Amino acid sequence: MNAPRPTPAAADQREVSRLRILEEIRAANRIARIDIASATGLSPATVTAITADMLDEGLIEEISQDAGTAGTKAKRGRPRVLLKLRGEAHRIAGLKVSQKNITVLLVDFNGTEIALHKHDLRSARMTGEELADEIKTAIADTCAQADLENPSLSGIAIGLPGQIDAPKGFVHWSSSLTERNVEFGEILSRKLSSPVFIDNDANLVAIAEQLFGDGQGYRDFLVVTIEHGVGMGIVLDGKLYRGARGCGAEFGHTKVQNGGALCQCGQRGCLEAYVGDYALLREANIQTLGDRPRSVADVLAAAREGDRLAQSVLDRAGQMFAMGLSNLINIFDPQLIVLSGAQIAFDHLYEERVLDSVKRSVVEVDAPLPEIKVHHWGDLMWAKGAAAYGIEQVSARAAREVVNAPV
Repeated sequence: MNAPRPTPAAADQREVSRLRILEEIRAANRIARIDIASATGLSPATVTAITADMLDEGLIEEISQDAGTAGTKAKRGRPRVLLKLRGEAHRIAGLKVSQKNITVLLVDFNGTEIALHKHDLRSARMTGEELADEIKTAIADTCAQADLENPSLSGIAIGLPGQIDAPKGFVHWSSSLTERNVEFGEILSRKLSSPVFIDNDANLVAIAEQLFGDGQGYRDFLVVTIEHGVGMGIVLDGKLYRGARGCGAEFGHTKVQNGGALCQCGQRGCLEAYVGDYALLREANIQTLGDRPRSVADVLAAAREGDRLAQSVLDRAGQMFAMGLSNLINIFDPQLIVLSGAQIAFDHLYEERVLDSVKRSVVEVDAPLPEIKVHHWGDLMWAKGAAAYGIEQVSARAAREVVNAPV
């Protein structure tokens, strides 16, 4: 006789408990059952029952505490049994879509890198259908590099610039798309054979900073990304904040000048319209009398060589950026702000005079300002954030599937 299925409420609680245990094992890398019970507040009996199911499903595996400790003095008695994620259980792809290419990072369930591939885009902006085809090709090429088939992927996580409702897979607007209000998750699901998860790329950088970067150990911090545009990820009480419509944390589209410079979003006066790569290049080309700069690197080089017009472009960007940072501090009072994601130096946004301007604009209290760190990295770390998000979503699906399995 089959056992009765759990009630919806009981199933929900079991799912929550399984996911908590799974994430605790991931965070610890390897951990004993009794330590899981202590960390989660679940009873040892519950932990034992749930981990037994996960062992049967192949999500986790047992290892001896002495495994990998060659050279250390062996302890007497029975070795302590630890649990760890089974890397072979799932393979996940994390993607970063930028203006020129797509970076694809293929990882196992432990987050160990399997393959890395960069796919050049035909255009910086395209329709949802066209971008989905590019993503499909990029993933296929990466899987071929690793001798895998696309269907073997348990999840595909994609970071896009723009305003994105992650749970719905809906893109309100993105600088990578020629259309607005795109059911991009639905388009991707039609073209790809694996579950697809999309989110704002700055949110995924915040996840990467939390797991691998300068955000480790902080409960409340902000990540400001500076590339073609300006993005932000918010971590509050250890959790990523997205907003009710997935449009929260749009730091680049906060207004710094009424009726000001035209932003790529279509509005005027956005911070991004003064600080983003395209904004600096546009302003420099308007002001330059001689040879026009072709890249932001040209603008920075000209300023270093004493070009007053180029320096004025950078100075205005610094002033606008200082205004934006001081507003963030006044609103959130975070422990840390990470300036992240830049592929070129943005020293003009981190000079002493910029920080002095920030300090002058912050509400004065008898406490130090939040720490501000600069973390230069390329598309690989953005892709790592996407992969981490994919692992998180695949873990949630795995927890649900175990709960809802036939009994």
